[in-house]
Amino acid sequence: MKILLLDKNHPLLKEGLLKIGFDVDEDYTSQKQEVEKIIASYDGIIIRSRFPIDKQFLQKATKLKFIGRVGAGLENIDVEYALKHQIQLFNAPEGNRNAVGEHALALLLNLLNKINKADKEIRQGIWQREVNRGDELDGKTVGIIGYGNTGKAFAKKLRGFDVEVLAYDIKDNVGDDNARQVNLSELQAKADILSLHVPHTDLTFKMVNSEFINKFAKNFWLINTARGTVVDTADLVKALERGKIRGAGLDVLEYEKSSFENMFDRNELPEAFRKLIQMENVILTPHIAGWTQESKVKLAEVILRKIKTWWS
Repeated sequence: MKILLLDKNHPLLKEGLLKIGFDVDEDYTSQKQEVEKIIASYDGIIIRSRFPIDKQFLQKATKLKFIGRVGAGLENIDVEYALKHQIQLFNAPEGNRNAVGEHALALLLNLLNKINKADKEIRQGIWQREVNRGDELDGKTVGIIGYGNTGKAFAKKLRGFDVEVLAYDIKDNVGDDNARQVNLSELQAKADILSLHVPHTDLTFKMVNSEFINKFAKNFWLINTARGTVVDTADLVKALERGKIRGAGLDVLEYEKSSFENMFDRNELPEAFRKLIQMENVILTPHIAGWTQESKVKLAEVILRKIKTWWS
């Protein structure tokens, strides 16, 4: 079987595929149209998010037996078409869940304690204590929407704090010792903090908008380490301006390109984003919540293990 690697990953993935007995080729630079010309020769592909694996691509991949996506989501793949044509799909949400859980907690503690703001001021020779008085996490109610791999990992990180953790998910019976599953109305009635851990779907696209935000009984902090498209940035800015959202920690933005590798030229920045980046109660990171030295290894290990199990 011939495998094509379309994104660079930890070397152990290629080494493992070779040990299984696969022929492995690498192409990290060709445009999608160029790859389409050769894809009929391959039985499997390994990709992160370099370009979409859409119906057009899959129609040309006439020998394709599996796709390994070194990451959590599959939104970059035409899943319906792939499954209809018996193409096995492998992803690795287990590989970076711990990294995402830690990053979400880091964003939250940074926000509550105004660490970025205070650090910036000190570097400018400004020493202000009272205006940088923080809020403690203990005693708060944390709401998690999406209680899968990363949602559960974040809840696990919260066990050292005296907090109530509520989880909302479209699946039943996903609650555990770290979070009590509730309906969305109860979560919105009680949460002081909201952390998002959902994929990009038709249901979650711009789910966090003004209508959604206004249903929260309390002013709250928002953490998003999921997908940027889940939050309507313009509505987020409005909520931040009036204090309904007390602060936001965003690892993802709705303006990201589908590859997650870039956004856009600076002179194209939307007005909402221009406002967002000026706000002192907003922390931004470039889609790196699951991007650690350890998760790079774990993601490759998970994909390799799943392919081995399928092949054996």
